[in-house]
Amino acid sequence: MSKFRKMTALGLASVMVLSLAACGGSSSSGAAADTDQTEFTIIGGQSALSPGYTDNEVLNKLQEETGIKITWNTMSDSLSEQVNIHIAGGELPDAFQGVGFSNYELANYGADGTFIDLTPYITPEIMPNLSAILEEHPAIKAAITMDDGKIYGLPSAEQMGTAGIGKEEDYSIFAIPQFSMINKAWLDDLGLEVPTTLDELHDVLVAFKENDMSHKYYGNEAGTTLPMSTGFDQWCWGQNIFYAGFGFTNWINDVCDDLVLQPDGKVNFVCDDDNYRAAMDYFHNWYAEGLMDIETFSQDTTQLMSKCQQGYVGVSTWWYIEELMGEYSKDYVFLPVLEGPDGTKNVTVRTGGGTNSGQLSITEACGNPEALLKFYDKWYTGETVMQLQYGPIGVFFTEQDENGVWKSITEAESQEKFGKGAGELKSTYEVAGPKLILSHYYTDTFQMEDRAIERLTDLYDYWMPQVADTTTYPVDCVFTAEELETIDRFKPDFQSTVSEQEGLWLKNGGPTDAEWEAYKQNLNDTCGMQQLLDVYQAAYDRYAATMNE
Repeated sequence: MSKFRKMTALGLASVMVLSLAACGGSSSSGAAADTDQTEFTIIGGQSALSPGYTDNEVLNKLQEETGIKITWNTMSDSLSEQVNIHIAGGELPDAFQGVGFSNYELANYGADGTFIDLTPYITPEIMPNLSAILEEHPAIKAAITMDDGKIYGLPSAEQMGTAGIGKEEDYSIFAIPQFSMINKAWLDDLGLEVPTTLDELHDVLVAFKENDMSHKYYGNEAGTTLPMSTGFDQWCWGQNIFYAGFGFTNWINDVCDDLVLQPDGKVNFVCDDDNYRAAMDYFHNWYAEGLMDIETFSQDTTQLMSKCQQGYVGVSTWWYIEELMGEYSKDYVFLPVLEGPDGTKNVTVRTGGGTNSGQLSITEACGNPEALLKFYDKWYTGETVMQLQYGPIGVFFTEQDENGVWKSITEAESQEKFGKGAGELKSTYEVAGPKLILSHYYTDTFQMEDRAIERLTDLYDYWMPQVADTTTYPVDCVFTAEELETIDRFKPDFQSTVSEQEGLWLKNGGPTDAEWEAYKQNLNDTCGMQQLLDVYQAAYDRYAATMNE
């Protein structure tokens, strides 16, 4: 047992997938190759409502088809503790499933021999389903390939994008998190048009305030009108969509806030650009004029929703209109991406949820990886992953439409048949592990949730036509151990410094020349901005190279 393995095993708890704590079981490590091995022990996670996998009819059918037998050692708590014990003590199972190892752990457990390299087995002969997927989706292969060129975990992801509703181009449901909206009824009452520029929106907000439209139109108490209310730098309810008029939208980002990939393949932080400074000056004036909610920087989602659903707010942002505005939603329309003072309009799109490779790893204890991986290759078909994610046909999926696409059980049907809601039923049958739900499964295998269909339709038909450039930094870039150390060292302070200063400038006014220069110097000298740029550039360059192989 290497010194590294003992040390990293003790630190594993911090990176476990929180929703799937579980485990138990053991197996001897260092097993010699045994091509006759057909019985395997697997340690992994399960949901709190799961009865375990021993009697799972989908898993048992897959074992029968591949001629193997699995002893499942799973539980709904103590996963990190049990995994630590088994790795640190060298008592390895044949595989770990549903654990959620980080790329850092995968690379290091691969380097010290705890996990085996899976690339020799991901072939059309052994894993035809996964091989075909990786051939068709090079981005998935790039996401699970470590910096040494090896693969130590099978891919897991849920691709929910516009291809899933039959659109030609595939944009992630997360591409534009903030849909801005405006009270059209108030505009009509005042004889005003929907703004197309930031300056026009400014004048509309002034009109909303001066005419106290919440009081005038809805009869609320005088003085309750909030021309514009959002959160500050929040996921789907922030002010960031309005920065598009200055050439960027610094969404909360899965990689690093304020990081963008430019069309030439170079990474950049927008937070030290001159147009960023101009945006701070511009929107401070809105705040100073009382057009932006004074509680923008402190309110939570409950407070914002309460204001909107009482008819106080003229302009806001959210995932979609109906949930935020409630019974007033009929009075609202989308506010388009607005041009800035110099005619600029640029939305920085986001990537979707990433591809994870920490949900299934084969250990050095396994004598016959080929047989076990043939079993897991069965997971990589649409109808199988559908049942592993939600529940078996005949339980969660009871009928098909005219095109053979399975329809989920309704809430009423689930309550009547099983005495529990559809969500609880799903949690009972869901299997944690390497599940890859591709966009086209939603059109050829099983239906997507209605609300997701609605949002993706709006995204494709209304928002994406306003986007000039869809270049975005890939969420699935793989970092080396040294790069991760740099990120861990600098990223938290960098992000907090930028966010704190952004808030102060919006409230108190943009920086003087001297303050701006001092701010940029601090980002580089203290917050490691250049070191972070170097790391993100190197990781992207490797990712792009892998994509082109």
